[in-house]
Amino acid sequence: MGSQDLPAPELARNMRLIGHCDQGGRPDGVQLMVHRGFAYIGHMFSKGFSVVDVRDPTRPKTVHYVAAAQNTWNIHLQTQDDLLLVINAKDMFAAPEFQDEKAYYKGELGRKVGTADIGRRPPDWRAGLAVYDISRGEAPREIGFMPIEGGGIHRLWYTGGRWAYASALIDGFTDYIFITIDMSDPARPKEVGRYWLPGMNAAAGEATVADPSRRQGLHHPIVHGDTAYLAWRDAGMVILDVKDRTEPRLIAHKNWSPPFGGGTHNCLPLPDRDLLVVLDEAVLDHQEDGEKLIWLFDVREPSNPVSISTFKSPSDIDYKAKPGHFGPHNLHENRPGSFISSELIFATYQNAGVRVFDIRDRYAPREVGALVPPAPNGLVDTRPGRPRVIQSADVFVEASGLIYSTDYNGGLYVMEFKA
Repeated sequence: MGSQDLPAPELARNMRLIGHCDQGGRPDGVQLMVHRGFAYIGHMFSKGFSVVDVRDPTRPKTVHYVAAAQNTWNIHLQTQDDLLLVINAKDMFAAPEFQDEKAYYKGELGRKVGTADIGRRPPDWRAGLAVYDISRGEAPREIGFMPIEGGGIHRLWYTGGRWAYASALIDGFTDYIFITIDMSDPARPKEVGRYWLPGMNAAAGEATVADPSRRQGLHHPIVHGDTAYLAWRDAGMVILDVKDRTEPRLIAHKNWSPPFGGGTHNCLPLPDRDLLVVLDEAVLDHQEDGEKLIWLFDVREPSNPVSISTFKSPSDIDYKAKPGHFGPHNLHENRPGSFISSELIFATYQNAGVRVFDIRDRYAPREVGALVPPAPNGLVDTRPGRPRVIQSADVFVEASGLIYSTDYNGGLYVMEFKA
């Protein structure tokens, strides 16, 4: 694909589109990892995950597809060294009970999904963690699996070595909780520790969570050293001491919802500056769930994180009036081996595309780059009434500075940022 064949962005400021791929006819994507010249992309609606050769980023080419088990999501994944970790969970957006997206983002998910609540029959999805050998990058080979009794795993954090971390929907809990996973034998990963907020362990008879109409479940952790930073959706942010991986210990829990709309999705530590970038996900169209923000916290005292600034929402056009979700979805998370910066933050804003922020002045973050891809050619999203509009999902920046972004329907975009 030459530059003349690339789709024309709706907006490009200090950014340039250099490559695009329809991911082998499965253009829907959620989380992606770029590792040793290959992009690994989890699909939202097409099931399974794909491998795209990006050694020539101007001509990305799909080279492999791994199908999911029946009724199973593989939307999130992690790569490190010769390993690829892939989540397995109930395919929520294919389930009749979640065709209205509001039903997924409201209420206690553990009371709607899980083997215990099915009762009459075993689950018809695969739940747990799959481990693949990617020593041949274009040909992942499954070598291990850790089952979960319940809805499955949502998202992982793994940067090599012995320990992985995940959010897991386990029977008996009201929503996703935090688990630690021993990866010392990649063929036999095993859960070794858990943490949940008080009230979540329904099976143990704990008092119910304060507001059962809200999603008080873990989205995912990011771990630096012996500290885990957890985005706990409508329950805000949790910081844990994980020095003992079998017994995580609470350092701080802070929530700003209400009055803000909740949906905390990423907690990215910037250790060299004692800062934490915290993103709240927009989950409904036209900001029905309120304006969602990216926050900057001062965490010099981890037991008392303090919000010191917010990122300004994109205002090039009236994105709130535009179809689809408007607001933050995901951050580039400074993984080892990728582009690492404590001054530039890369985020997806769904119908407002990909944005780059300069936070050298911690009290006044400012946008310094933007690229909004065009509307997709068609819809892979099977849910009724969804609009044909860009919904930038994830962003990954490789060490060279090249930016990769997925879309719910539009494929993989490769971009350059020039300040």
